[in-house]
Amino acid sequence: MGAPAPGGRYQSFQAGVQLANRTGALNEIEFSEFVVKAQAFADAINAAPDFPDMLQEVARARELDQFASAHDAQLAFMLRAHQAAWSPGYVQQNAARLGFVPGVLPGRLVLPASAQGLPPLLTLGYDTQAALAEDPEQSAIRELTLSLDVAQVQRAEQPFVRLRSVAQALCTAMDGVLCDQNGQPLPSMAMDPIAADLELLYDQLDGHDLSAGSVLARRLFS
Repeated sequence: MGAPAPGGRYQSFQAGVQLANRTGALNEIEFSEFVVKAQAFADAINAAPDFPDMLQEVARARELDQFASAHDAQLAFMLRAHQAAWSPGYVQQNAARLGFVPGVLPGRLVLPASAQGLPPLLTLGYDTQAALAEDPEQSAIRELTLSLDVAQVQRAEQPFVRLRSVAQALCTAMDGVLCDQNGQPLPSMAMDPIAADLELLYDQLDGHDLSAGSVLARRLFS
């Protein structure tokens, strides 16, 4: 059902409420608030609403939240300077060669998706204070965070392949070392099991009509 258009006449409207996202599942109070607001709209246009059973919908919300919690993957890797520290300008210059552009927040660079308006494929982050310094070029950056929000990016974009390629290119160009989130160096072979696990995760999301990068998945994993 599309958005109402001026001059149109309608016999029914559909209202919805999101059952779950990364903050948790819809509860009884939130469902009741939705009912109150939907009822007020119905009263205003002299309509008769048809609400589903609250307990059933709240139970569905919990099931969906449990599935989402078990299938949410946000990968983050650290790129550490091997010897000399980096300046923000140096980081931006090298990242720009790989397609990164400045993000909304200071200290954030993003690799855009192939289609406009979609979430970025990858995010590259560094210390916010270094980005906001009066003279950024005097700031010393010793580590970057390269991250992928799996559910937000379409599988066809091959974001993990891009992540591995970007990490290797940055480490080579900037004399860096790829590490896990705790700063422990990662051998290249350590990435292969992660890639295999991701393929299984993609299959599971596809099987529940929550394919990575789809509208439903972006709403649920938000």
